[in-house]
Amino acid sequence: MDLNIAGKTALVTGGTKGIGRAIVESFVAEGANVAFCARSADEVAAVEASFAASPVTVIGSVVNVRDAAALTAWAESTAAALGGIDMIVANVSALAIPDTPENWVESFEVDLMGTVNLVKAAMPFLEQSIAPSIVAISSVSGREADFASGPYGTAKTAIIGYIAGLAFQLAPTGIRANTVSPGNTYEPNGVWSNIETGNPELFNFAMDLNPTGRMGTTKEIADSVVFLSSPVSSRTTGTNLVIDGALTRGMQF
Repeated sequence: MDLNIAGKTALVTGGTKGIGRAIVESFVAEGANVAFCARSADEVAAVEASFAASPVTVIGSVVNVRDAAALTAWAESTAAALGGIDMIVANVSALAIPDTPENWVESFEVDLMGTVNLVKAAMPFLEQSIAPSIVAISSVSGREADFASGPYGTAKTAIIGYIAGLAFQLAPTGIRANTVSPGNTYEPNGVWSNIETGNPELFNFAMDLNPTGRMGTTKEIADSVVFLSSPVSSRTTGTNLVIDGALTRGMQF
């Protein structure tokens, strides 16, 4: 299926590892130019270099999403270099799960305000796009109570609420806004692979909750994010797309 995003530009936060890296790869596979950011200069350089032979343009930048001014500067420089911005994906998370005062601040500043400030930074360019789209990565922990309830789960719930309201407000402009809520997602050297070795009891508990008998892959999440971002999904806005292999039992009405 042609997603009609060849030559368009996507902006992705947290694009050097995990779901974010897979999202960058999926956009590139569809012929989109991509600007991604992360905090580690070495990781940004390595990922950017891995796309050096790609027929599209992939630009990595060192940006801390806590810094609203830095996000604005990044969006402006990307638009100048690539001729605009069509799709944004707010992917970064502090993954601050334990219920501590520090983690409440981390989750608010990184997960929630990182999303809000990315939207504000990119909005002037989305308004000029013929196929503008906003996707924010939430979590199944944002729609039901689980072991990650607390700072992480609360921030993910807030992201769903923010994006739903944004979709309603922006609908007359043609700018779509959606969230994606992954379930357990496994990759080598990722969060769940570390839990597998460091806390096997929690890992086995989580695996037993998955009726498919496995966790998801980053590519499975990324491909759905890119489809939702594309004009092929033009009638979808204000939704929370749950990608969890029937992990959660609650019905969305």
